Amino acid sequence: MIRYCHKLILASAVTMLGAGCASVDVFEESYEPPWPAEPEYSPPTSGSIYNDGKDIRLFEDRKATRVGDILTVRLKERTDASKNSQTSTAKVTEATLANPTVFGRSLTKDGTPLFEGSLSGDSSFDGIGSSSQSNSLIGDITVTVVQRLPNGNMRIRGEKWVNLNQGREFIRLSGIIRPDDIEPDNSLQSFRIADAQITYSSKGVLAAANRMGLISRFFNSVFHPY
Repeated sequence: MIRYCHKLILASAVTMLGAGCASVDVFEESYEPPWPAEPEYSPPTSGSIYNDGKDIRLFEDRKATRVGDILTVRLKERTDASKNSQTSTAKVTEATLANPTVFGRSLTKDGTPLFEGSLSGDSSFDGIGSSSQSNSLIGDITVTVVQRLPNGNMRIRGEKWVNLNQGREFIRLSGIIRPDDIEPDNSLQSFRIADAQITYSSKGVLAAANRMGLISRFFNSVFHPY
């Protein structure tokens, strides 16, 4: 029986360790820019002043409007969150039991009441909690228009990699924008992007040094019972 319990505990520990160390495959979208579609060529018509495919924009800005066009996103992301909570409770209970009287006389023994007594109790609780978080991301990244939606909005996507010493830092961005939000210099504020997904991370020796090992991650996971 003892040997069976030891085997059961060992099997449970191996199962929890495997669950804590298992890696989850996360789908990563490809950030390769789309290749612009080649315009269809139509031979010029003899005697015509206007030729299709040779238009020049005279009264509009050179903004990104087609698949394959690029625009610059001004990253100005800042979030601040804080929360404070405090709870205090108190409860006092008292009960008194009087000595009963029988035929006009109290039940006593040698002058001491037999059934007289009292009960009292109190409980209290004080709890204080606080949490705060602050994030900031400022910079620029140039992205590509990858899709033009039926309502005129555009889906953008792009990434930028920077090699620094023994590591590689990268930033990735994707989301949906309105053409009306693009400024005359073909730039866009990041807070105007819908369904924005912004990733800033790094790879290399320095990033690996700041990452927990498998055993440490297990003992800090929800699978650890203590």
